[in-house]
Amino acid sequence: MTTKNILLIDDHPMVLEGLKALFQNREGITVAAAFTRGREAIAYLKKQPAVDVIFLDINLPEINGFELCKMIKKDFPAIKILALSTHYERSGVARMIQNGASGYIAKTAGAGELITAIDTVCNNGMYLGAGIQEKLTLPGQQGSGAPLPRLTRREKEILLHIADGKTTAQIAGLLFMSPLTAETHRKNLMRKLGAGNTATLIKIAVENGLL
Repeated sequence: MTTKNILLIDDHPMVLEGLKALFQNREGITVAAAFTRGREAIAYLKKQPAVDVIFLDINLPEINGFELCKMIKKDFPAIKILALSTHYERSGVARMIQNGASGYIAKTAGAGELITAIDTVCNNGMYLGAGIQEKLTLPGQQGSGAPLPRLTRREKEILLHIADGKTTAQIAGLLFMSPLTAETHRKNLMRKLGAGNTATLIKIAVENGLL
């Protein structure tokens, strides 16, 4: 098993200690470093860029999480970033994804969900915490851009599962369909929403109130 190197950024030392404890003795996961300031994290990455995933708090002093996410992705595009927050406003989630984050997760998430999020983004997926998805799924909150094509009920179901980090095979099993049918629905979603990859698909869905 390949070890995944994790970097933690949060301005509350107690949160950092809690996250370290959650990952302690977890096979395949190593906390490489933890910082309370964004500039410290960037200085570390310039010397030690071998980081796979960063858990990034949004509310940071000096440089907020939104801007720090953009800066890190510009200089270290291969690193996956998972936003950590207690706030789940649609605009904040969309902005983090727009700035390059691969997911958005609640600070109250347990070890199991954090590890699922790591596995999902390391496999080039997008992860939105379950509680965050529920808060985003609100009627009547549509994006301000051009109208999107209408999605079928089945396409909406599949979109939710994609946002939850499920693979095509897993979606097929959950919805009692063949993997080929599930993949066809996924391709139709990508085509309808004009997305070239899963990250862009989730970004468009969030911005337009589909999640």
